[in-house]
Amino acid sequence: MVRRQTPAPLDALDRRLINALQDGFPLVEAPYRAVAERLCIDEAEVLDRLRRLLDEGVLTRFGPMFQVERMGGRFMLAALSAPEASFDAVAEQVNALPEVAHNYRREHALNMWFVLATETEAALAAALARIEADTGLPVYAFPKEQEFFVEMKLQA
Repeated sequence: MVRRQTPAPLDALDRRLINALQDGFPLVEAPYRAVAERLCIDEAEVLDRLRRLLDEGVLTRFGPMFQVERMGGRFMLAALSAPEASFDAVAEQVNALPEVAHNYRREHALNMWFVLATETEAALAAALARIEADTGLPVYAFPKEQEFFVEMKLQA
C-alpha cells in the first residue's frame, strides 16, 4: 500500500463509489454487479477502481466488519514502541500474524498500535506472546472495557 503525503486525485465516479460503499454492501449473489448497476457502470470497472483505490492508499481496507465477541471470539487493542530505524521491519513482523486485523503508526512513545482478533482468550494471549517473541519488544495490551458505536461516513 502507498503511504500518501498528498491527497489522491479522485474523479466524480471514484467519489460516488466510495460514498455508495459506505452505506452498506449488497448481500446478494453478485454484490459488485449490484453496486455497478446502482452506479450505472460495469462490474469490472467497480473492481478495477476498488483495486486502484486500495493500491494508492485512498482506501486502507475494504471488507466486512464483524462483532467478533458476539461470535464468541476476542478482540483487543495493543501497542508497542518500535525503534524508528526498524519500524517497518517490526510492522512486517506484527502484520505477518493472521490475528492482526490492522496496524497504525502513531506519534507517541508507543508508536505502533494494532488490533488483534482471535477465536479464544488463549489464542489472544498466544498472539501477544508471539509478537513479543518475534520482535523482542514488550507489547502493551488494552482490553476493551466498554464499547461505543460511532458511525462515521465521510463524503468523498
